[in-house]
Amino acid sequence: MAWFSRRKRPPTPAPEEHARRAERFWQRWFDLLPETSAALGDREPQRVEHRLCELVADVHPDLHFALDRGRRSVYALVVSGQEDPALRPYTDAWKAAAPPDDAIWEYHDSVPPVPDPTEVTVNLGAHRIRLADVRVVAQVDADEGVVDVAVHHPALAELDEPAQKAMTFIPLDATLGERVAAERLRRVETAATEPEGTIGLLELRTLVFELAGLPDPGGPEIVRGAD
Repeated sequence: MAWFSRRKRPPTPAPEEHARRAERFWQRWFDLLPETSAALGDREPQRVEHRLCELVADVHPDLHFALDRGRRSVYALVVSGQEDPALRPYTDAWKAAAPPDDAIWEYHDSVPPVPDPTEVTVNLGAHRIRLADVRVVAQVDADEGVVDVAVHHPALAELDEPAQKAMTFIPLDATLGERVAAERLRRVETAATEPEGTIGLLELRTLVFELAGLPDPGGPEIVRGAD
């Protein structure tokens, strides 16, 4: 999944501007949709990346977006504020104005969980890291509705500090999705050696989603999109 960002900050609009910006995005999105679908069909998303950057930046320049395979649809458009509270009004307005998902497109205002994180392999430099080998210690605070976690992978000892940090959070976002991870994980630590009492990523997802009262996104209702 490739992510793109525009960093130049314009003056902050008044709150009533959020809906107008979202509506303008969707009008332009439908104008660009035939070209976008053709580019994805040809496996050349770079043909529309610049214009999509402009569309997303018009909602807010600090938003990120990704074009990816869908879970229920063929393709997915994700526009994310990376759980920055200041950006939530923009993504909320964007999602509220979005069309219903259909067979071809689905729309997400935060990075969704992957159907099965244990099938994912992450490339970090020379390292190919299977998320199936990630082990997690999870301590539940039921009163607060949150979980503290320590994340371990056998390859962590071979990574530098930035890569260790990335490999601490990537499995959690892939397993829980960006929003649930931000809302339900309180403390996150990197475990260089495997602690006792660890669980796998799918067990972690079941634990956290049950705590949050949410359906498991890896259940049979999730269908991978076509190539």
